[in-house]
Amino acid sequence: MPILKCTAVKCVYNQEKLCSKGDIEVRGDHAKSVDDTCCSSFRERSGDRNEYEQSCGCGCKTIDVGCSAHKCTFNEDEECSADAIHINGSNACDCDETCCGTFREK
Repeated sequence: MPILKCTAVKCVYNQEKLCSKGDIEVRGDHAKSVDDTCCSSFRERSGDRNEYEQSCGCGCKTIDVGCSAHKCTFNEDEECSADAIHINGSNACDCDETCCGTFREK
């Protein structure tokens, strides 16, 4: 499992730049660059404290990462094999405004 750092701080699963979801999915079927990818697991935080408490456990340093970016060098059977992954999106309000900063085209 890759070490995950996530700057999508408006995501309901983000806890101190770690993810509390347990697993995420990186989308980018035809990606040729970082900007062609996104974290499809992103869900914008509404500000409702109950939503946050129900959706989030503790932030995890390592996480399972499913990946449909078939042209990424780290994609092995639709799983990310990178040692570390960075999800970018500090101002993201939906998943299309995030990206996998670790993507490298084969």
